[in-house]
Amino acid sequence: MLPGSSVLRTYLSLLNEDPCGPKSGFGGPFSPSRVLPAHSTVFLVASDAILQRMALNTIIDEAEKAFPPEVLAIDARYFHKHVQHLPVHYTSIDTSRMSVAYFCLGALDILGILHTLTTEEERAGWIEWIYAQQIHPQTIDKAGAPSPHCGFRGGPFAGAPYSSHSSIPCNDFDSAHITMTYTALACLIILGDDLSRVNRDAITASLRQLQQENGSFCPNWGSDECDMRFLYCACTISFMLNDWRGVDVDRALAFIRNSQTYEYAFGQGPGQEAHGGSTYCAVASLSLMNRLDELKGRDQLIYWLLTRQVDGFNGRPNKPTDTCYSFWIGASLDLLGVYHLVDTDTLKKFLKSTHTKYGGFGKGPGDYPDLLHSYMGLSGLAITKGVPGLAELHTGLGLTARSMKHLNEKTVLSNTRAM
Repeated sequence: MLPGSSVLRTYLSLLNEDPCGPKSGFGGPFSPSRVLPAHSTVFLVASDAILQRMALNTIIDEAEKAFPPEVLAIDARYFHKHVQHLPVHYTSIDTSRMSVAYFCLGALDILGILHTLTTEEERAGWIEWIYAQQIHPQTIDKAGAPSPHCGFRGGPFAGAPYSSHSSIPCNDFDSAHITMTYTALACLIILGDDLSRVNRDAITASLRQLQQENGSFCPNWGSDECDMRFLYCACTISFMLNDWRGVDVDRALAFIRNSQTYEYAFGQGPGQEAHGGSTYCAVASLSLMNRLDELKGRDQLIYWLLTRQVDGFNGRPNKPTDTCYSFWIGASLDLLGVYHLVDTDTLKKFLKSTHTKYGGFGKGPGDYPDLLHSYMGLSGLAITKGVPGLAELHTGLGLTARSMKHLNEKTVLSNTRAM
C-alpha cells in the first residue's frame, strides 16, 4: 500500500462529515495579507461526533496500534487546516511564516497525501508566493561587494510589492534570513518546483558574507547572533543548491569541533552546554558535508544520545522529556547508523501521550498542539519506520524520500556540483 493511502481515505471521509469543511486559502501561511484573521481559530473546534467515533481518548496499549490511519487522518486535517487558516496566535511569528509553511507542507508530505489532498493550482500559487519572498541583489553595493541580503525573507511583513519575478532593491531593513532561505528551498522542493528561479549565485554570495571568522554563521546581515543552528542552515542551503561556494568548509568544521563538549555532544558554540538540538545541527551538518568520518568520540556521543531517552527523549540531562526531541535525538542516532538501539515501543507510547484530540502534538502530555512540536513529533514517528502510512525521511535535510528523489532528478541543479 502506498504511504498515506489509508490516511487519505479516512481523512476524506472526515471532511464529508466535518462541519468546518475544507476552506478557501484565506489567512493561511501563503496569504499575501499581513494580518491573520482572529476568526481563523474556528477550525480547532472539531465535531464532537467525529472525535467520539475516533475514540481518541481510549488508551491503546500496543505501541504499534497507537497511530492507526484514523488517528493520522486527524493529523492530516490539523496540518491541512493550518495551510488554509493560521490561528491568530501565530501573528507574533509572522516574520517566520516560511517556517510555518514548511511544518505544514513537510507534515503533509510525510503523511503521503500532499499531492492528492491539494490541487495543482494551489501548489502553483504557493510556489509563486514563495518566490515573491526572494530578495534579489542590486548590481553591486556601495563598498563594491555583492549584497549580503539575498535569499528569502520569512513573509511579506516588510510590505514589499507582491511579485514572484522581482523584488524591491535589497536594503538593510529588508534582508533575507538564513533559516527562511532553508525552509523556502525545502518548500519549493516539496511542492515540486524545479528551482529554476532561485538566484543561486546571489544566495551563495550572501552566505559567504554571513560566515564568521570562527566558522559559524549569523542568520542575516548585521546580526550579532551566530551559532550552530545557522551553520546547519548554511549546509542545508548549500546541499540543496548543489553549491558549496558559500561555505568555507574547513572553518565550519573547526567551529563544530570547537563546540564539542566533554560529553562529546555539541553546544550552540564553543564553551556552551551540550544540547540535543545543537547536537543534531552539528551531526547533520557533518553528514551534509560528507565529513561524518571526522567526528571525534563517536561511541561516547552515541552513549550521550541514547541516555537522553526516558520514555520519550529529553534535550539535556535531568530535563523533562519533550516531543520535539523525538526528531532531534532520533535523527542524530539515525545519521550515526544506530537508531535500532532506540526503544521505539516506549517512544511511541510517549508520543501517543503528547498527541492531542485536535490532531498534532503538544510539547508534553496534556499540552495543546503547536506546529513545531506537531511536525517534530510526526517526523520522530517517521524515523521509527514502525507506523504504516508515514513516508521515509531523509533525516539530515528534513525531506521525505519522495522529495529527495525530486531534488536529485527533477530540478535544474540536479547535475551540478561545486564543493
